[in-house]
Amino acid sequence: MSAVMLIHGWGGSFEATWQRSGFTALLEDGGKEVIGVDLLGHGEAPKPHDPDAYNDLTERVIDALDDHDEPVAAIGFSLGALTLMRTAMAQPHRFERIVLAGVGRNVFDRDASSSAIISEGLDALIAGADPASLHQTARLFAQYAQQPGNDLEALAAIMRRPPGVEITAAGLAAVTCPVLVVIGENDFAHPADELVDCFPSGRLVTLPRTDHFATTESFGFFDAALEFVGAI
Repeated sequence: MSAVMLIHGWGGSFEATWQRSGFTALLEDGGKEVIGVDLLGHGEAPKPHDPDAYNDLTERVIDALDDHDEPVAAIGFSLGALTLMRTAMAQPHRFERIVLAGVGRNVFDRDASSSAIISEGLDALIAGADPASLHQTARLFAQYAQQPGNDLEALAAIMRRPPGVEITAAGLAAVTCPVLVVIGENDFAHPADELVDCFPSGRLVTLPRTDHFATTESFGFFDAALEFVGAI
């Protein structure tokens, strides 16, 4: 049975992002073994409050890969997609195909001001501020962060983590397996053409009328991702 690894985004978890939507059940119905990963600071993983602890988020992905001798398919969303790219640049032989969702121009055009706004909003939320009083961008992330089981201080620390390994066009060119990038047309990371062009075997699916946080619950994402990994 071939395996598919699932990596959630910031503020999510394996359970919240992939199981709750029924996506894991569809993969299993399609004959796939599901490998669930909770990134550090999320889900069942430890949740340190020191930003430096999050310098290398690939460690938990690599730990999960080490349980499998054969290359796996992998699907990552947002922070999970960034982590998946860093893992694949370092160990491209571990993957037979990759789906990257909720990433695009932000891979190369990092917006430090937005990160600062989100971090300040999380600090205000931790201090007891009303979410409605936050900047619109911070409010969207704050709502996502307040899912059951989340640790706001850990999530704020992730926002302040060191930059980590730089994702470059040259590094992504070493990822020779088929890569699918899925992004909503209303996602702040749209467009994704430059990212797709970095991969020797990359293709793009754009989801109409879909924003960032709605991506992994979109039927368009379900169809594209399941078909790409051979589950339908």
